[in-house]
Amino acid sequence: MSTSPLRTKLYDIIFGTQSKGGQRFDIALIIAIISSEIVLILSSVASFEARFSTALLYIEFGFTLLFTIEYILRLYCSPKPLAYARSFYGLVDLIAIIPAYIAFFVPGANYLLIIRLIRVLRIFRVLKLVRYLRDSNILLRSLKHAQRKIFVFFSSVSILVTVFGSLMFVIEGPDNGFTSIPQSIYWAIVTITTVGYGDLVPHTVLGKFVASLTMLLGYSILAVPTGIITAELNQEMRVSRELIRCPNCATSGHETDAHYCKECGTHLPENV
Repeated sequence: MSTSPLRTKLYDIIFGTQSKGGQRFDIALIIAIISSEIVLILSSVASFEARFSTALLYIEFGFTLLFTIEYILRLYCSPKPLAYARSFYGLVDLIAIIPAYIAFFVPGANYLLIIRLIRVLRIFRVLKLVRYLRDSNILLRSLKHAQRKIFVFFSSVSILVTVFGSLMFVIEGPDNGFTSIPQSIYWAIVTITTVGYGDLVPHTVLGKFVASLTMLLGYSILAVPTGIITAELNQEMRVSRELIRCPNCATSGHETDAHYCKECGTHLPENV
């Protein structure tokens, strides 16, 4: 199926990053996204909203209309519109405009437009920061490989905060602010994570003893998820270094940001 010159030109500008038009479009899009977020943030300030509510409304409507047209054009010029619509960027582009229309029926839904910030991820493509993308992929793979260990850890902590919360409910009771087990579990979560808001505090000697144990336990387990992720991250980085092989002497094990072979000095190929 032949493609019209207009669709080809639009595709080069909207999806392309090699041409000057494509780079300018992406940079303009990022500026528009950040500007719309600034407007959204300002509209949440009561004094600013009271003075400029009409102007903010029109500006936000203008940004929504702009992003809607952009989304339609992406569907129009894409060789595979359905594939784009189902892709990560396609879904984010759609979700970035839906709350504005929902806001006509559900007041306050427009604040969900903060998700537009995710679209700024396009800056990685615009600036060709492929090494940053590769590093982020290493981190994501590390988290994926550690997900079972993290789940076990999270489950164990959930059991602990439930036990300690229930204990505090029995020991302190409603008279000291621990009005229910969920409220007591909330206190246990705040305590074991060493946040310590101070809105709920034990008053009895036994309650303070349990609280002390909870705090010490919190300090003890904080390093566990860090160690799990660090171990997986080291493994992924080791694998990534092994994949970088010199085309001349076949030496592997180079750092991910290396440009030349550490043995023979040959220029290394780009690794994405």
